[in-house]
Amino acid sequence: MSAAARPRRRRRRPWLRWLLLALLVLVAFAVGIALGESIGEGPSPGGTQSLVRTLRPLPLAPAARTTVTVTVTGP
Repeated sequence: MSAAARPRRRRRRPWLRWLLLALLVLVAFAVGIALGESIGEGPSPGGTQSLVRTLRPLPLAPAARTTVTVTVTGP
């Protein structure tokens, strides 16, 4: 076999693969932090709603219009 017919052996660079993996992990971490912050700072759905109503008393029944006082002296 001639030298030109032999497949070239690529010299692998393990440090380059580790560097790219570390960079990918760092980018994923940064995206996760940014997403968490944006969700945490967003407005809460629905919010708070205050409702003020004035309640008017119902009219008393005819029998309940008189007041009765009961006094108890001793047991």
